[in-house]
Amino acid sequence: MDALAWLYAHYSEDVYRFILFLSGDQAVAEDITSEVFLRVWDAPEPTRPATARAYLIAIARNLFLNEIRRRSRRTSLDERLVDAAPGPEPAAERNAALTEAQQALQQLPEADRAALLMRALHQLSYTEIGTALHLSPVAARVKVPRARLKLAHLKGSME
Repeated sequence: MDALAWLYAHYSEDVYRFILFLSGDQAVAEDITSEVFLRVWDAPEPTRPATARAYLIAIARNLFLNEIRRRSRRTSLDERLVDAAPGPEPAAERNAALTEAQQALQQLPEADRAALLMRALHQLSYTEIGTALHLSPVAARVKVPRARLKLAHLKGSME
């Protein structure tokens, strides 16, 4: 349990931030962050500290993809039934520039978003990014700059 506490203390914010930017939804980010650490706790093998961050982010990404698949199978509610009352907004959305960046980020394909966030937020190596996304390190090295260019183009077209 001490190892799990150490992992949580050192990496929970990274995992949460990664999923928040990937999903754009604070509740999803909280749920997936919790689930990541539950899975690590139940894992038969201990997590190696040298690869912990990449391992946790890969788990988080897989859980996010599972959530997307689950949502696509659900039927949507009638518009009249949705509560129109504004909910609490995440602190990150208070900043207009960050909101704009998040909106542009959401328009990127999921793999591009994930690669960009792994590199920009978590400074993962291209080898770690490639492993998490099932790409070669060379492909990961190409994907990140291309994703940055796409994001810059999207932000420019939103203005």
